[in-house]
Amino acid sequence: MSAYRGELSKLASLPSVWAACLVGVVVPAGVAIINARSTSVDAGFQELAFGVVGVIVLGVVAASSEYFVDGEDNGRQITTSLTVVPSRTRFLLAKIAAVTTVATALAVVAAVITLLLIGQAAGLSRMFGAVVYWVLTALLAFGMTLLTRNGIIPLALLILNTSVVTVTFLLAKITTLAVYFPDMAGIRMFITEVDLPVRLSPVAGGAVMAAWVVALLVAGFATFRRRDA
Repeated sequence: MSAYRGELSKLASLPSVWAACLVGVVVPAGVAIINARSTSVDAGFQELAFGVVGVIVLGVVAASSEYFVDGEDNGRQITTSLTVVPSRTRFLLAKIAAVTTVATALAVVAAVITLLLIGQAAGLSRMFGAVVYWVLTALLAFGMTLLTRNGIIPLALLILNTSVVTVTFLLAKITTLAVYFPDMAGIRMFITEVDLPVRLSPVAGGAVMAAWVVALLVAGFATFRRRDA
């Protein structure tokens, strides 16, 4: 528990994490206000798909901040972290638990505010699906950053694909295999109107996305254990 509390404290000390939380709440709420007259059955939930930018930043920063150089002694946070928690397994599990906790809290707050603004009935199953999607997205970003040990690449790829040009959606129009990318599969948990060649159930979509997350975390963990701090 001490390692978990320590990771929560580290996240709370990072201004970028607070900025990510602000973005996670403001972006879907702002889009919801703009689309207030929408009659889509996915109104409110579509807006939440944009809000994942906040948890993407959260996941990336949670991993990449360990490699920032401290200006005072030119050391990196990872050195201190592994001194305090020598077990790399325990260290990563505590970090994953902290990211999951913050992402869950942020997703719930954002979902409640957005759905209230849009006047959408908050179906518990769909709201749960949206929260799970946010959490898995945060862990996906964390896993990618852990694997690359560089926050720029995953941050650019994930934010670009989420908010600017949805490359995976365009690819899904060309090949059915793209439907099984984590974001395309995961949105099935709470979005019903998706014009794609293959229809996945919410459970199947969540399972596919979770499989991607597990694979990335396992790969990142294996790499982290082999490399020097």
